[in-house]
Amino acid sequence: MPEKNSSAPPEPDPSPSGDDSSDQIALDQPTLYERAWNVLQGRPKNFRDPGIFHKISLIAFLAWVGLGADGLSSSAYGPDECFRALREHGNYTFLAVFLALATAVTVMILSISYSKIIEHFPSGGGGYVVATKLLGRHPGVVSGSALLVDYVLTISVSIASGADAIFNMLPLGFHRYKLVVEIGGVLLLILLNLRGVKESVTALLPIFVVFLVSHAVLIVGGLASHLGNLTTVASDVTAGLNQGSTTLGWWGLFMIFTAAFARGSGTYTGIEAVSNGLQIMREPRVHTGKKTMVYMAISLAMTSAGILLCYLLFNVAPAEGKTLNGVLVEAFAGNWRFLGLPMGKIFVLLVLVSEGALLFVAAQTGFIDGPRVMSNMAVDSWLPHRFASLSDRLTTANGVVIMGCAALVVLVATHGSIDALVVMYAINVFVTFSLSQLGMARFWLQRRMRVAHWKRQFLLHVVALVLCVAILSFTVVQKFSQGAWVTLAVTAAIVALCLAIERHYRRVASQLRRLDQELGDLGEMHGAGAEPDPRAPTAVLMVGAYGGIGVHSLLSIQRSFAGYFKNVIFVSVAVLDSGSFKGSEELDRLQQRTRDALDKYVRLARGLGWNASSRMASGLDAVKEATGLCTALAAEFPRTTFFAGKLIWKRETWWQRILHNETAYQIERRLHWKGLSMAVLPIRVGLGADTRTDPIRAS
Repeated sequence: MPEKNSSAPPEPDPSPSGDDSSDQIALDQPTLYERAWNVLQGRPKNFRDPGIFHKISLIAFLAWVGLGADGLSSSAYGPDECFRALREHGNYTFLAVFLALATAVTVMILSISYSKIIEHFPSGGGGYVVATKLLGRHPGVVSGSALLVDYVLTISVSIASGADAIFNMLPLGFHRYKLVVEIGGVLLLILLNLRGVKESVTALLPIFVVFLVSHAVLIVGGLASHLGNLTTVASDVTAGLNQGSTTLGWWGLFMIFTAAFARGSGTYTGIEAVSNGLQIMREPRVHTGKKTMVYMAISLAMTSAGILLCYLLFNVAPAEGKTLNGVLVEAFAGNWRFLGLPMGKIFVLLVLVSEGALLFVAAQTGFIDGPRVMSNMAVDSWLPHRFASLSDRLTTANGVVIMGCAALVVLVATHGSIDALVVMYAINVFVTFSLSQLGMARFWLQRRMRVAHWKRQFLLHVVALVLCVAILSFTVVQKFSQGAWVTLAVTAAIVALCLAIERHYRRVASQLRRLDQELGDLGEMHGAGAEPDPRAPTAVLMVGAYGGIGVHSLLSIQRSFAGYFKNVIFVSVAVLDSGSFKGSEELDRLQQRTRDALDKYVRLARGLGWNASSRMASGLDAVKEATGLCTALAAEFPRTTFFAGKLIWKRETWWQRILHNETAYQIERRLHWKGLSMAVLPIRVGLGADTRTDPIRAS
């Protein structure tokens, strides 16, 4: 055995993982709290299962439940806001006929345009990806930031509207507890979504079906009960138009109509959800996505237009503590009796409960699509890279928790007021709509010389763009002082934050490229390294992609412990995140890239005279997988010391710890509790490190 020099590290415990270690047992066995939390979250999913992508993906009907519920549920507050606006301007409720037609047409135009987006962006991402690819990174970050705020408000508005619908049935004295119920609803959905998307959607499916059936009865029955009055309704509309044009002029009537139309813009807020969430859909994704879009468009158009017409036919008026839908269903069925039983009251209860419950289901869209937008932005370095990480339930857990907590803040700040929330809600979705339609119009204009039928596609997106910009402009102008400015200010702040984060990552990446240029290619080495000898002192070095960080760490070991270590074993983990979780083929490519990087390190080390080999694992948690590899290596090579490089900066700040992971320190802590020696090698490179190039993390 070679004699140790003065720089040699202490000998590790030759049997580091013995069962007699109480510290080891305490570390490995989950606590009671951890076991209870695992029960609530559900069983971890095996991402190595070749069929896992099929098992967790959604067919069109389930996607309609999970993503279409956002659009369909907006019929609970969008038409309500439209009709209230008409009543506030006097006796102009006859315009509801034209509002119903305009609502249905707008839904169909936007839905068809988003079906075209699905065709051209089959990997999903919706407004953020469309704006980034077609307009540039900066319009993309504006669209992404607007979507994040929109999905937080999706959760808040849906939960608040659901609580309103449920509390319709309760005396006013109980309304003081409405905010508590809303908070409980958000916490429940956070928990459901941490378990997985498919589990949460399947659990909420019965609510969706009951809503569809009960509202079909309400709308069809309400319209059918007034078929005999169609002539009277038509004459009332004609008389109203004549009187309104005489009193206000056609322009005045048009302004009342547009004000009501813009106020009900929340009706359209869920249309983009399908294109944003294509990643969770069953293959073939484009076919499933377009089918889901058809389901959502037809159901939303018929429900929203039908409810508006029923408001007019039943002459619905606001009542204290009740939504207009609550007033409508009582007017329609409140007096039904069958065999002496109050069947009408039971039907009213069923409609309102299903409506309130569906609104809670609609909050799912914020929990499904919001974290995916965060993940896409994290991959592009607009947000901390950790938001692209997957949990062992294959969910972007960090994003789910952030979206839920943000929604709780909004609900508490507004006291769950649906009037304030809808004003804030309708703005950002039309920012994203407008950028998406502008990008698609530009896309077809650029291809006018290569595609024969480009004009039809171009015209579709131009019409959709005009609609979106018009609604956005009216909403901002009319509601600026009533809360619209808050949404714009928050969105602008998020854009500024994203720009600062991306600038930091860009500067770090520039410094890392310089290190790669200096050390990434040392040329051909001619040492006589071979396979490691288990009896010799061994250095285990954790690395990521082949580059300057890993090479610098290897040379640091050689310099600091000259002549002591005879073996070096490179350890790397192919970390599966939301950017690479797209199918078994992508996982295979990720693993192959990791093997290729390890092979290059082994060749370099052997060229420098080391006995070298490598070990690799793949998983969702770099720390867990790397710790497992190291524990196994300690048993195979008893005289082992572990090393990992860690980029450091002169002045460490709290936000740097958020933007960059602490993988090396977390592994060091776990290994020390197992009785294994590990050293973190500091590497000074400008500002810091890109998370995806931290040691053991595969790039």
